[in-house]
Amino acid sequence: MSENIGIDASVPPSGPGCVECEATGGWWFHLRRCAQCGHIGCCDSSPSGHASTHAIATGHPVIQSFEPGEDWFWNYTTNTDFDGPELAPPVDHPLDQGTPGPAGRVPRDWQDQLNH
Repeated sequence: MSENIGIDASVPPSGPGCVECEATGGWWFHLRRCAQCGHIGCCDSSPSGHASTHAIATGHPVIQSFEPGEDWFWNYTTNTDFDGPELAPPVDHPLDQGTPGPAGRVPRDWQDQLNH
């Protein structure tokens, strides 16, 4: 399978944070961007793992990290990382948005709530 299947480099991200966590008042550890539709979801270590849930529900197999300084891609179908094309900006969440985030919703015991 070509790694570029499931990538639309012209689609911007859906926003600065996890779509589902924002809607429910949740929080995330790291963010992932669907390379096909731009959906921003939280990583599998986050309590809800919305990025992989999105991939399963939509059949969009490829994500890119949405963390500052990271540009790796992951294919859920092949369970492999790879270098992909430059996606439409912005390529990461705002620098003033902490990790984990968002500020004000991260519990004090957040490390105990991560999926390992």
